[in-house]
Parts: sequence; C-alpha cells; structure tokens
Amino acid sequence: MSAKAEHYDVIRKPIVTEKSTMASESGAVVFEVDIEANKPQIKEAVESLFGVKVKAVNTTITKGKVKRFRGQPGKRKDVKKAYVTLEEGNTIDVTTGL
Repeated sequence: MSAKAEHYDVIRKPIVTEKSTMASESGAVVFEVDIEANKPQIKEAVESLFGVKVKAVNTTITKGKVKRFRGQPGKRKDVKKAYVTLEEGNTIDVTTGL
C-alpha cells in the first residue's frame, strides 16, 4: 500500500458545520479521522496531502447515539474528529474535496 493511500485511510472527510466554520476563522480545519489514528499520524497526513504546515492537532471522540432503525434499537458508530490548526499563511479549501 502506498504512503498516500495510508494518508487517505487516516483522514476520512472534512466536516463542514457552523462550529467548524467558526474554527476556520482562527486557522483551524476539522476532519473526520480514523478512530485508531493518533495526533502525529493525523499531522503527517494533512501536511502531505494538502502541502501545508500544521501547528497543532486536537482530537475528540463522539460516542454513537442509540437510535431506532426500522423499529429496532441500533447504535450509530463512534466518530473521531480532528481540529487541525494551521501555521500562519497556510489555508485549506475544504469545498474542493480531497
């Protein structure tokens, strides 16, 4: 498996919400990442895929809610988000996609 493919396994997709848009005003970008990924892996993946310098990576795990699917109780998957703060002068346009 190539190094680039491994980076795509770490970073799933960008998250575009009101909160992530507010974070982007301070130079941060929010991604959904692999639940097993650690901060150095996330930093390396973002720097290589987008060609930017990363200042800091903060992560949070949102536990899946218990919801009903077709009348049966089920559980949504746990999601790990990474708030990636970029160095001054670096930007990522998440609307273009990976």
